[in-house]
Amino acid sequence: MNPLQTLRFALGGLAANKVRSVLTMLGVLIGVAAVILLLAVGNGSSAAVKASITSLGANSLTVTSGTGNSSTSTATSTKPLSVADATALSDTTKAPHIKSVAPEVSTSGTAIYQGVSHSVSSIIGTYTGYFEATNSKVDKGDYFSNDDILNDRKVAVIGSTTATDLFGTVDPVGRTITIGSTPFKVVGVLATKGSTGLTSSDDVVVAPLTTVENAFTGFGSLTQIVVEATSSADITAATSEISTIMMNQHGITSAGAADFQISSATSLLSTQASTNKTFTVLLGAVAAISLLVGGIGITNIMLVTVTERTREIGIRKAIGAPKGIILSQFLSEAVLLSVFGAGLGVLVALLGTNFRIDGIKPVIMPASVWGSFGISVAIGLFFGSYPANRAASLRPIEALRHE
Repeated sequence: MNPLQTLRFALGGLAANKVRSVLTMLGVLIGVAAVILLLAVGNGSSAAVKASITSLGANSLTVTSGTGNSSTSTATSTKPLSVADATALSDTTKAPHIKSVAPEVSTSGTAIYQGVSHSVSSIIGTYTGYFEATNSKVDKGDYFSNDDILNDRKVAVIGSTTATDLFGTVDPVGRTITIGSTPFKVVGVLATKGSTGLTSSDDVVVAPLTTVENAFTGFGSLTQIVVEATSSADITAATSEISTIMMNQHGITSAGAADFQISSATSLLSTQASTNKTFTVLLGAVAAISLLVGGIGITNIMLVTVTERTREIGIRKAIGAPKGIILSQFLSEAVLLSVFGAGLGVLVALLGTNFRIDGIKPVIMPASVWGSFGISVAIGLFFGSYPANRAASLRPIEALRHE
C-alpha cells in the first residue's frame, strides 16, 4: 500500500467517527491557539512597554532621590533633591556632556473646564528643557517659555488624553482650565505618546515649576531631575558627570553612600527585557500544558478506535496485511488529528490577534506558530504510536474472535 492509499484509509477512519474526531481536534486546537496567543500577548506587552520607554527620550537620564537597594547601600541618610542640585548639573564646565537640565515636581488633581471635570494623573512643574529631554512634542499650540517661568505665569501644556476628556473636539489652545482654585491658560497640546499599561504619558498637565510650587506643592524638595545628554553615545559620560556633581552637592565621598539614583531609557529597557523573558517563558509553560492535554486526548481516542475496529484489523491481517501497513494507518490517523487541530488552532490564534486582550495588542511571534504546529504534530506521533503499535501487534485469530 502506497502512502496515498494509507492517507485515504486514515481519512476514511476519521470520517467514520466525525464527532469524536472533531472533539479530539478541538483539544489540539485549544492547545495550539493558547500557546500562540499567550506568547503574542507577552510579546505585545513587551513591545508596548519598549515603545513607551523609548518615547521618554533616547538621551534622557532621570535623577531620583533614594538608594534603591538598602541591602548594598551604605548611605546613612537621604538628602532630598533641590533646585540647587539642578543648577549645579547645568554647569557646562563641570558637565560638558549634559545638554539640558529640568527640575521637576509632580502631583495630581482635578481639572475643570466649563463644568466638565477630569482627574489628571500627573501635574508636572518643570523648566522648558523637560519637553526636549522627554521627547514630548506639541501637536497644537506651543510650549511655555523661560519668560513664563521667570514671571510665574499660569500657563500649561496638556496631554492628548487630558485635552480630549476636557474639551472633546474643541481646540484647547487659548482656553482656560481650573485646577484647584488656580486658572491655567492652555498654550499647547502634546502629541500622543501612549502608555505602559500602568500609567499614561498623555494624561498630564505641564506648567512652569514656580507656578506649580506656588499653587500646589510648595517650595520643598523636587520629585526628580530630568537630564538630557548631548547624544546617546554620551549617556555613560553624562551619567558619570551627574554622579560626581551630585556627590559633591550632597557631601558624599563614597559611591556606595550615594543617596540618589540615576536611570536611563537604556537601563529601563534592559530591565524590561529581562522581566519580559521570564514572563514569556511562564506564559509558554502554562500554554504548553494544553498541548500535553491534547496529546493525552489523542491517545484515549485512538485506543477506543483500535478497540472498536479490532475485527477489521483481524480481517486485514488474515488476508495478508503486514504489521507495517496497520501501524502506518493508525499512526496516520493520529497525526492527521494533530495536523488538522493545529492548523485550526493557528487560524484561531491569527484571528484572535486582531483584538486587544486586557488592553494589549498581541504581536505574533513567527517562531511560536511554527514551533507550536511542529510540537503538535510531534505529540500526535508520540501519543499515537502506542495505540497504533497495539493495533499492529494484534494476532489475527484473536482479533477475529473479538466481540
